[in-house]
Amino acid sequence: MKERRIFDYVRNVDSILVMNGGENQIDKTFFYLTGAKSGIFEGSLLHVKPEKVTIITSALEEEAARETGLDVLVYKNGKDRDEIVKNAFKNDVNVGLNYSALTLDLYKQLMKLIPDKEFIDVSQSIDEARKIKEESELKDIREAAKIASDSFADFTKTLREGMTESELAANIVYAMMKNGASGESFKTIVAFGKNSAIPHYSPGNAKLKKNDFVLMDYGALYNRYCSDTTRTVVFGRADEKQRDIYETVKLAQAESKKALTPMANGKDIDKIARDIIDSKYPGRFIHGLGHGVGLDVHDHPALSPTLDFILKPNMVVTDEPGIYLPGFGGVRIEDDIIIKKNGHEEITTAPRDLLEL
Repeated sequence: MKERRIFDYVRNVDSILVMNGGENQIDKTFFYLTGAKSGIFEGSLLHVKPEKVTIITSALEEEAARETGLDVLVYKNGKDRDEIVKNAFKNDVNVGLNYSALTLDLYKQLMKLIPDKEFIDVSQSIDEARKIKEESELKDIREAAKIASDSFADFTKTLREGMTESELAANIVYAMMKNGASGESFKTIVAFGKNSAIPHYSPGNAKLKKNDFVLMDYGALYNRYCSDTTRTVVFGRADEKQRDIYETVKLAQAESKKALTPMANGKDIDKIARDIIDSKYPGRFIHGLGHGVGLDVHDHPALSPTLDFILKPNMVVTDEPGIYLPGFGGVRIEDDIIIKKNGHEEITTAPRDLLEL
């Protein structure tokens, strides 16, 4: 049980309170613990015990809450909600909070609501629990990765001279939703030509020209779980420099993937890819090699030159080396990978060879 795993990492806590605010203050841990497939749950709370999760929500979300099979307490208004929360936590002294997901305003609300409690930060315990995926989570992440991979052929067929980056981004999202996604797992990145040298570029009205790099960083959302993949193609014919950049990134990814095994240190895996790239393009790999994937597309840190991070079975990480040359362009190849007991499983499968389209 997911709630039991969180308590395994924490001591001296009677219960955990997970609280949502408005639209931009939703704690993904709410969905981690409930498995709710629908609903927004603004203003909703969880009362979490080692063997039980209770949803406290409004009538607006009652049906979505009951679909989870968990106990549900429904409030009619703000005053009613406050009384339900006070009663639910009346016998708890030490209450764990996910500080990393709470705004100062929400924290002040809780201090007024249940002022007699000792609040304890359990955000690290939640993070540790969420790093190791259960089989149901892996199933959803695999499906999100499959949707993203299956959509690649659909949206690359739409490439045409003069189209804009925003147009291709829209085609990518459409293809994923047509193939079963509930949406994009993050704002899709499409970068043409020299714009591909900006790793977190926002697509705009730049038009596609012959022989441009086309970098596409995208992911599907399925049952709230994310995938994250990047492919770079050439629209036309690749010149010698484009081809060399691409093959260097491809080699860096292939070699670093071999080291994605349990008990490996993410720092060491990053170094494998970074050494290959730095041998030809020193200093042009300007981000970490990979991150965790789950309910958040950047679920947790993982493969970085500055972080000791030990891989464990059922973690899901990306492997995404890149080369970025300002004024010229860039290449990134990114895949989602499940760490297994005896190695790893690649779950994104779009072509990795250089495509000239």
